[in-house]
Amino acid sequence: MTCITMTTSPEQLIDALERAPNIVIPLIRQADPVVLKRRPPSGKWSIHEHACHLPVADELFLRRIDVFLSEDKPVINSYDPGRDEPDDALMHVDLEEAVNRYRTLRPELVHKLRSLKPADWAKTAEHDEYNLYSMFVMVRHLVLHDFFHAYRIEELLLCKDWPRPLPMQ
Repeated sequence: MTCITMTTSPEQLIDALERAPNIVIPLIRQADPVVLKRRPPSGKWSIHEHACHLPVADELFLRRIDVFLSEDKPVINSYDPGRDEPDDALMHVDLEEAVNRYRTLRPELVHKLRSLKPADWAKTAEHDEYNLYSMFVMVRHLVLHDFFHAYRIEELLLCKDWPRPLPMQ
């Protein structure tokens, strides 16, 4: 039996980041306005909060890339909105502005990542939560982060007792 090893490349990560808004934003647009800010019974985030968090993450990761590239021994501090922000902070963000920021920040992020050299992808930083944190790991983390929030948005769209999603546009 032959074992096939598949390795994710930086280009695959960048491609996923580039495509993510085209997956996430239509999900947001399917939400009935009456449920956009409704939190599930668990008290976790609403669709509005998930959507408004995405450009915050892009801004954070753009800054982190700059730290990686500008410092010999970069130090990256964790960010946890549940710990670092008031519980309702994202409820006060304008959804349309957040979606537009996500849509405009993402190409900037993709462009910056496409300009990295192979050595940049291997560079590591000290991180207060992780035992390994390289540029590659950080970017993979953002890809997974996008799809985590997309999944949470879809879960909320499909809540049994909530209005059905609007038709896709």
